[in-house]
Amino acid sequence: MATAAAFLPATPTPRPRLAASFPSSRHLSPIFAGATEAASSSSEDAGDIDEAATRGGGGKDRRRAVRIAWEKLVRWSRSWRRRNRSDVLETTRKVVVLGGGSFGTAMAAHMAAKKADLEVAMLLRDDHICQSINQSHVNCKYLPEHRLPENIVATTSAIDALTGADFCFHAVPVQFSSSFLESISTHVDPKLPFISLSKGLELNTLRTMSKIIPKALGNPRQPFIVLSGPSFAVELMNKLPTGVEIAGALKNVLAIAAGIVEGMHLGNNCMAALVAQGCSEIRWLATKVAEGVSTAGAVIALAQKYNVKMPVLTAVARIIDNELTPKKAVMELMNLPQVEEV
Repeated sequence: MATAAAFLPATPTPRPRLAASFPSSRHLSPIFAGATEAASSSSEDAGDIDEAATRGGGGKDRRRAVRIAWEKLVRWSRSWRRRNRSDVLETTRKVVVLGGGSFGTAMAAHMAAKKADLEVAMLLRDDHICQSINQSHVNCKYLPEHRLPENIVATTSAIDALTGADFCFHAVPVQFSSSFLESISTHVDPKLPFISLSKGLELNTLRTMSKIIPKALGNPRQPFIVLSGPSFAVELMNKLPTGVEIAGALKNVLAIAAGIVEGMHLGNNCMAALVAQGCSEIRWLATKVAEGVSTAGAVIALAQKYNVKMPVLTAVARIIDNELTPKKAVMELMNLPQVEEV
């Protein structure tokens, strides 16, 4: 579920995202991105940054510019989250997950852990797995080493699983999706939003899930979206960072960020997303600055001069200066919102 590196203007516009409603995974997560608006800050701070960026120097001026840039990014991120916090998760009472494979199980666990009183129903075909989940809180076939939240209920009854559901996660393998959905179509509310986790093309027909789901349900207007992002079931289960976009950095600084990800054992998913977004940030800065840059401090100065916000790059510069721990940087960066792709 990899996202393409996007060419973005210097001041893109934030967009709503699934991860805002279903903290990731998106989803799910989460997710880093270049910032769009600076959080409100004093003119004195702005002047400090501009002055340090103009000098482009090392030492105190550079470190001060990096510190101020990071603080502004954090303030902006928190302000954006406060303004755009969705109440979807708060008002959701029940979700259903179709399929009990590794990713369906991981997503069910992820959702159940987000809200203790959320009912997560897993619709399966295997009575033995249902019994294992309901009695022992483990999927005896997939990811058996992980204990599942107790608010997950497994069933083979489509009517029990689907009744009262606010959202439906489709995690059935593509090749079996048509027949499975046709068998439960009479129990599916025509307004029930489907969130597809399945990836691939149907053999012979070469149809994607966006074609398979409405056709199998007999409802061309069935609400449908695709959850995307580089994700592995075991990494989602282990609560490792996941999502569509993660802010990267220029080549040499990106290598430092990659080393930090490796050293913190954040997994291949996080590494892949970091590298993908790194290519995007190179393009962002390239739209304003043609010449190459070689140090994190110099890039920060250029980014400030041309009003290009680079969260991961700024974080790396602060880590190098021993002013920010890698763990704190990752936690802050994972909460940055997405931006519109162009």
